[in-house]
Amino acid sequence: MSNRDIVVIGGSAGATAPLRTLLGGLPADLPAAVFVVLHIPARSIGVLASVAAAAGPLPVQPAEDGLVIAPGHVYLGVPDHHLLLAEGHIRLGRGPRENMARPAIDPLFRSAAAAYGPRVIGVVLSGFLNDGAAGLDAIKRCGGLALVQDPAEAIADEMPRSALSAVTVDLALPSTRLGDVLSDLVREPAGARVPVPPEIRLEVDIAAGERVDSEVLRRLAEPVALTCPQCMGVLSRVRGAKPLRFRCQVGHAVTADIAAKEQEGAVDEALRVALRIIEERAELVSRMAEEGREAGRKAVAELYRERAIEYRRYADTIRRAVLLAMRPVGPSEDQGGGNEP
Repeated sequence: MSNRDIVVIGGSAGATAPLRTLLGGLPADLPAAVFVVLHIPARSIGVLASVAAAAGPLPVQPAEDGLVIAPGHVYLGVPDHHLLLAEGHIRLGRGPRENMARPAIDPLFRSAAAAYGPRVIGVVLSGFLNDGAAGLDAIKRCGGLALVQDPAEAIADEMPRSALSAVTVDLALPSTRLGDVLSDLVREPAGARVPVPPEIRLEVDIAAGERVDSEVLRRLAEPVALTCPQCMGVLSRVRGAKPLRFRCQVGHAVTADIAAKEQEGAVDEALRVALRIIEERAELVSRMAEEGREAGRKAVAELYRERAIEYRRYADTIRRAVLLAMRPVGPSEDQGGGNEP
């Protein structure tokens, strides 16, 4: 029986420091391969590689398509490609972005779950929003273990908290303990393989770049009255997803939290545009009213004056909505368990 020899790690904002600490706690003879996806700009991959390489004794390298997986190595996700695992080797996918990112954490976790089942240990580190929670759920469904960085010490606690909310996590630990605990867990025998749900395999294929259309999408999702924040296509709700997730016909995937965040920006912009247009309209009809008075056209002037008053009332209402949208949500108003941005 194999041991738990596949460790997949995901993080975003604030994850570099705990990743360094985690890798520093791993021994040189680690009988497992480690795979890392962080949401970082493309230009930062060299910095990430240097940080990871300096953190511990394990050799670190960027992932390459077709590269044979070797224990005791750390593989880093590379810009603009999903890091995917197959039996014995790495795949780089150019499928649609997930949670507005490529590489994204969920595709790595799902592909590891599909290929290695109970041999997988998934780890979610610091980060905003909730990429990684759905992937961690896939790992658990396929018999693997789920770990998260203790949200109390995370710089950005949303990703760990979202994972805790969506998944029955095995351990939540401070970063100073993650390396030591992983060193022990990877030496434990993995459990028996369980059937991989077909929707997990399908989403791995989508991340790899396989064709997506409405027929394919119907196999795992149902259309809803929402639009994709990336391509403006129709979104479909992924059935039984934890957390609540959507995919469009192009294949873009977003969680509800990320879709809401993107919508928030669009709503703010729309309100500001509307405010500008209505204020300009009020100014225009005010000048038209003034012109009417000067020309002795009292009825026309009064009509325009009333219109100007009406438009300014509309503008005041929108201005209040803009200010309300800018007001931060206090703890008593946040009913989402701290998962929303």
